[in-house]
Amino acid sequence: METFSKKIDPSSAVPVEEDAPRRESLVATPKGRWERLWPVIACGAGLFSDGYLNSVIGSVNTILEQLYPDQYERSPARQNVTSITFVGTVVGMLFFGYTSDKYSRKWTLLISTIILIIFAALCAGAYGAGGSISGLFAALAAYRFFLGIGIGGEYPAGSVGCAESTGELKSGTRNRWFILFTNVQIDIGFVVAAIVPMIVVLATTENHLRAAWRICLGLGVIPPLSLLYLRLKLQEPEAYKRESMSKTRTPYWLVIKFYWWRLLVVSIIWFIYDFSAYAFGIYSSTILKNLAGADKRLWVSFGWNTLVNLFYMPGCLAGSFISDWIGPRYTLAGGVFIQSIIGYIMAGCYETLSGPGHVGAFVVVYGLFLAFGEAGPGDNIGLICSKTCATAVRGQYYGIAAAMGKIGAFAGTYAFTTIQNNAKTELAAGQNPFWVASSLAIFSGLLAVFCLPKISQDTIEEEDIKFRAYLTQHGFDTSLMGLKAADSEESIGSDHDAGQIVSKTG
Repeated sequence: METFSKKIDPSSAVPVEEDAPRRESLVATPKGRWERLWPVIACGAGLFSDGYLNSVIGSVNTILEQLYPDQYERSPARQNVTSITFVGTVVGMLFFGYTSDKYSRKWTLLISTIILIIFAALCAGAYGAGGSISGLFAALAAYRFFLGIGIGGEYPAGSVGCAESTGELKSGTRNRWFILFTNVQIDIGFVVAAIVPMIVVLATTENHLRAAWRICLGLGVIPPLSLLYLRLKLQEPEAYKRESMSKTRTPYWLVIKFYWWRLLVVSIIWFIYDFSAYAFGIYSSTILKNLAGADKRLWVSFGWNTLVNLFYMPGCLAGSFISDWIGPRYTLAGGVFIQSIIGYIMAGCYETLSGPGHVGAFVVVYGLFLAFGEAGPGDNIGLICSKTCATAVRGQYYGIAAAMGKIGAFAGTYAFTTIQNNAKTELAAGQNPFWVASSLAIFSGLLAVFCLPKISQDTIEEEDIKFRAYLTQHGFDTSLMGLKAADSEESIGSDHDAGQIVSKTG
């Protein structure tokens, strides 16, 4: 496997053993504990909005189906309102991935936060001209597209800034801190998005569902608004100050030759994970409503949905620590292998589990299926993506891979509906999504084990060293890298050392 890795990954051909004197480690940056930690929180915690706003639409869907059974349930609006956010998110990831590398992590993140606040509020107030129901659906879909653009900025600016900031934390804890303020925030968003509709429907009663769905969406304004002040005070991460290409051209052909294989592998794994995770998350309340049998009260199906989403938490919390202990690659693979076994069991036993009398058993097994997905790829795919690329192009690399994930989520929301609609029996309609998701999980686990490099606590710094040496080897002037404010004899020394690495091996 070593030989194969060297053939496909140019970075393995760039020696770094003699680079020890290059410069001080990021962890040696003279800062206090809170100075190191709060940028991690401010950068990453905004992903709560992704979890909440993408998940709550599942419950809002269920409410809208009940309010407008003829106009909504059988119209394209049902899928458009759900899925259009993913289209906007892809646009945001690609656009803000570029701006976060070429202009600023901080200001990219701040702009995406403002977009989130504005369009979360507009979604709650969506209205069709003249009271038109179809106009309401069109307005909601349009606002959710722009909301998605704001969510998209959280990934290549927020998650990337979070990853770079963890490089200043104590070795042995960096993976968990990244996960706690990225994927765990998404999962907390999932849980809150399940609890809120249940409470709101109980408070408003089912006689006021028109107010209930607007309240559920309007509460999505609070998370980004609460982070706005912290993000105003943010500085650029230290790694970005040292390695940014914002003051020089980016040699894209060299970047592609260096990273194409890793980016492809990471993108496929992310596509597969989101294909299943978001589709299951969005339709879980509908699935549980169908399982509830004679009890048609809406808050009851939302209550079961809350219990299902609570299973995300032990999975993502456990995965954050396991990732530090055995590394993100094996944590990801282990999670999806166990998830696939549970998925096959669910598919095989679906006829029994899907009965109204067994809804509790269904929720537990389904919850475990989701929990292992979070402990594996949910926690670790973003971590792997942020650590397998150099700082200079990390925003664009992360944005492309994450965009592939959202394309998977978009495809999954349509594919799962198609799979269920084309099933020959009602039993097959319930089984088939689990057969598909479990088989894809095994494939993604094999990709992680055999096609991804080893990822250590210091991979971010090590990757920057390799990338600089590679650029120097191919004639690129690395003395132009870094922000002007961060230029120093130290950065000049780092370029000199990178050149020495190449000359000693040339």
